Amino acid sequence: MIGAGPAGASAALFLAKAGKETLVLDSNTSMTKRAWIDNHYGVNGISGPDLLEVGREQAEKFGAKFITEKVTDIDTNGGSKVTVKTDSGRSFEASHIILATGALTELANSIGLELREGTEPRIKTVIKTDGAGRTSNARIWAAGTVAGVSVHTIITAGDGAKVAIELLSELNGERYVDHDILK
Repeated sequence: MIGAGPAGASAALFLAKAGKETLVLDSNTSMTKRAWIDNHYGVNGISGPDLLEVGREQAEKFGAKFITEKVTDIDTNGGSKVTVKTDSGRSFEASHIILATGALTELANSIGLELREGTEPRIKTVIKTDGAGRTSNARIWAAGTVAGVSVHTIITAGDGAKVAIELLSELNGERYVDHDILK
């Protein structure tokens, strides 16, 4: 996972809760860090930093790991794995990644993902996806604003969850559903 804003942390929550090893690399530049949110269902007004912290804590509760690193390159290694490289020189390997980089598409562009024009104000370019979050590279998914959904936190968080569910469904070979019940 690249990005720990509402889309990235929400995707991480679903992936970790499903028992998948989940690493989130985040540059700590989320636009949500500057927000006050009064329109997030189930929350009575919250600062962006507090929303991000709660989301991270939820994902960590199920085993997601968060590292503050800026990703500088992604190598799909001919299709078998994905290697993510950071500005500190570290490398991480995964079978799939989800890009949840908010308004930032430079990384996606540099690795050759197909982009399209954005529709949100001030969001000029987004990653082209198939609606489920798949990009032009089979091992790279995209969620949230960078995938063309609204910048509102409730919508980007929902999109992160949706993309994680689509990825889990693909990995499991059947539709993934996560419903908890009252005890």
